[in-house]
Amino acid sequence: MEQKLSERVLNMATSATLAMAAKARELRAEGRDIIGLSLGEPDFNTPDFIKEAAIQAINDNYNSYSPVDGYADLKEAIINKFKRDNNLSYKPDQIVVSTGAKQSLANVALAMINPGDEIIIPAPYWVSYSDIVKLAEGVPVVVSTSIENDFKITPEQLEAAITPKTKMLWYSSPCNPSGSVYSKEELEALAEVLRKHPQIYIVSDEIYEHINFAGGHVSIAAIDGMYDRTVTVNGVSKAFAMTGWRIGFIGAPAWVARACNKIQGQITSGTNCIAQRATITALEAPVSKIQYMIDEFQKRRDLVLDLLRDIDGFQINVPEGAFYVFPNISSFFGKTLRGHKIESASDFSLYLLEQANVATVTGEAFGNPNCIRISYAASEKELREAMKRIKEVLS
Repeated sequence: MEQKLSERVLNMATSATLAMAAKARELRAEGRDIIGLSLGEPDFNTPDFIKEAAIQAINDNYNSYSPVDGYADLKEAIINKFKRDNNLSYKPDQIVVSTGAKQSLANVALAMINPGDEIIIPAPYWVSYSDIVKLAEGVPVVVSTSIENDFKITPEQLEAAITPKTKMLWYSSPCNPSGSVYSKEELEALAEVLRKHPQIYIVSDEIYEHINFAGGHVSIAAIDGMYDRTVTVNGVSKAFAMTGWRIGFIGAPAWVARACNKIQGQITSGTNCIAQRATITALEAPVSKIQYMIDEFQKRRDLVLDLLRDIDGFQINVPEGAFYVFPNISSFFGKTLRGHKIESASDFSLYLLEQANVATVTGEAFGNPNCIRISYAASEKELREAMKRIKEVLS
């Protein structure tokens, strides 16, 4: 029979980060010594106190369907977390727990975006933003930023991108892939623009909130006039090293949360019951319990930046959060390295994989064709060896 797929899936891009990780696994299976710096996944184990809570939940026979929007006591833990860390006050009907922050984002898109609605997305952006918006039949309006401005959108750029069709602004802070962190002053300046356009809603992706070296995280929902128009997205994957547990959540206006709950009820229902019980323990713990991971990420960032500065052709800034560096490598475009012509960031990333056995991700996947993303969620030994290999194949 003729294979007839939907236009929806045919027009959807494959996640570049997952594709590079799959390619790296294939090469490892062939016997290649690949150092993977492509995935946004902490290399730490989930802390023992969280694992013990999951074991207790199994022993307590948590094995039935969970409420679509999450257990009541998990929602209370999330409410307390928002108040403690973000100065945000939510009620239970404003919280929805989902199978990872990615599902939270998809729920919001499907609940709020109509065909033709324009969604402003500063670039670089997380790889799935654009395709999630397109899946909801929205139109991504990509606003390019530069390394000179630490990859942050300015109020002037935001104002210029707004049209009568603008429905939302999506951004992350700390940012994946750039590691940039918006200060309170910078968010205040963006909010000043948004106050003039009350029809625009905001999705603030704060999944890297705690992996922050800038001295404090600020949620735009806590800024005057922004609370009732902001969906704050968070989860436990990154800061708690719980990527595979698949727990994300939103704090949102109640009408948005109800709509997300409705959509989730038709697609996945409630998320994993054991992971939810463990997440209660994770969120109730003081942030100091995971500080050792945050400190190690900052140490690795400094190491990678020092090593990259020793390689000609890399233009770098100092990311203040997450666990990525996003160097501009456009100086290599047009050059031939070991018989390989480099015309793009994709060529460069593939060259590093094939010649240095180091997996990175092209910046094209994040909306910036001049950069690559390097994850430093790897051991110091691996990072030193990876930078050594990169330097050798570029020298």
